[in-house]
Order: sequence, then C-alpha cells, then structure tokens
Amino acid sequence: MPLFKKIIAASLLIIPLVISTNSFAFNMPKEFASLGVKTLSNKDVFSQRASFIKPESKTNSNKVRSAILAEFSNWKGTRYHFGGTTHNGVDCSALMQHIFSDSFHKSLPRTTTQQIRNGEHVNKEMLKPGDLVFFQTSPGTRHVGVYVGNNEFIHASSSMGVTMSSLANRYWVEHYETARRLKVMG
Repeated sequence: MPLFKKIIAASLLIIPLVISTNSFAFNMPKEFASLGVKTLSNKDVFSQRASFIKPESKTNSNKVRSAILAEFSNWKGTRYHFGGTTHNGVDCSALMQHIFSDSFHKSLPRTTTQQIRNGEHVNKEMLKPGDLVFFQTSPGTRHVGVYVGNNEFIHASSSMGVTMSSLANRYWVEHYETARRLKVMG
C-alpha cells in the first residue's frame, strides 16, 4: 500500500506537469514563439535599421525636390519668350530641358509634344517631385511644368515668367491634361 500511495502522489505531481507543459507548448507566449527568428521592436519597424523593410523613397523625392528648387533659383523671374532657351527669355519646354539637364544630366526633347511622349503616365493623385505635368491651354497648345511637391509645380508662365504655381489654382485644374514620370535618379 505504501507503494500505491507513492504512485498516486507521483501521478498527482507528474500529470499536471505533463498537461501544463503540453498546454504551454501550444499556447506559448509571443516572447518565446520566435526564438531564433529575426524580429523588430515597434521602434525599429519604422526605422531604416530594419534591413528587410525597404525604406520609402522619400529620401529620393527630397533629393529630386532639392535639385529642382536649386535650379529654379537660377531661373526664377526669367521672362517668358516663346521659342526662347536662355536667361534672356525661355519657354516652358526649354525650361524643362534646362532643369532636367542641369539637375539630373537627363536630356529632354525640345517641345511639349515630344516631351509628353517620354516616361510613364502617372495619376495626378500619385505625383512625386520630378514628374512633368502637362496642360492643354488652348486647342493645339500645350504647357509643361515640373512637380515639386506640396501640390506645386515650376514652369515658365507667359504672364509671370519662371515661377512656381499651385495645381489647385482654378486655371491649372481646368487645363490639366496628364503627368509623366521620368527616371531622374538611379
């Protein structure tokens, strides 16, 4: 009988231990579930230290924007002249040629009709700095500018010369045609 009591006592200790071990194995706390697997803390999820998360191309957009704005400062206020290609007078497509050539060493065709055929179409809601924005200003006449972010674009305005304007301006909203994205940075 003492052996029987020992077996029962041992069973009462061992059975709960076996049950709890199996239960623990299936209901493991999260801390133990990924042992040996690379994980990220909440802080790391949004940082660039997370090597398997590709960072947003925000840095690239900022570099493109900065390069365009630097070139804009060289041209700001230059008067508009149809067919012009210099600081004495420039038209919209020639300004785009200068901005892309001087900022990104990217060659663009001379006219808006040719420029609109480059790159890939991009929806207005998805614009990024460096995208060309095109407007149909009258039948057979097109205008081009370069998007710089914050709903603004740089262009050679026939009334104000080289300037920055808002895409939300009623005139530009009514005449907006399309946008094209060129690969400007590698």
